Amino acid sequence: MLSKIEELRLISLCVIGDDRRAFGTLVEAHQVRLRQFFMGLTLGDAALSDDLAQETFIKAYIGLRSFKGLAGFGTWLYRIGYNEFYSYARKRREEREEAGTAQAAALATTATGCQSLDAQALMATLNANERVAVTLFYIADKPLAQIAKIMQMPQGTVKSHLHRAKLKMRHAAEADAMRLTQQHKQTNGAI
Repeated sequence: MLSKIEELRLISLCVIGDDRRAFGTLVEAHQVRLRQFFMGLTLGDAALSDDLAQETFIKAYIGLRSFKGLAGFGTWLYRIGYNEFYSYARKRREEREEAGTAQAAALATTATGCQSLDAQALMATLNANERVAVTLFYIADKPLAQIAKIMQMPQGTVKSHLHRAKLKMRHAAEADAMRLTQQHKQTNGAI
């Protein structure tokens, strides 16, 4: 992890001298955590996470002159990533609406079968804001103040998203446990 001073030095090398190696160092310092962030948002889709991370770094490089240093470079980068994810999600929603497919059908397909819900299926029960808040707080280990900056909303709203997300995931897990218990009773009763 780079210090703030080292990050600012690298950013100035990029802006003043168009030093791509300096930007490469910034990418290396942030790529693992940014990719983990996207893995949480995309429900484990590695290829999509890589694509979103790449687009985020491209936009960061192009817009590096607009970085003011008010927040940390990582916070600024996550904000760009957050916007990339929302652009992707908006396009997907429009495509689904045009095709007439429902997100609930995809979720039902994911959650069916004899296996219990996994973390990705639980995350799929959340709306995008809840998923972002959970990913940043629990996976990326960001403090509430930084999450509020990234999501551009008050800390109280972030807390509300986290609270609702926990409730939704708990209810989904409890419902799945009940379903599995019912299946187990039916299977044992049939023998």
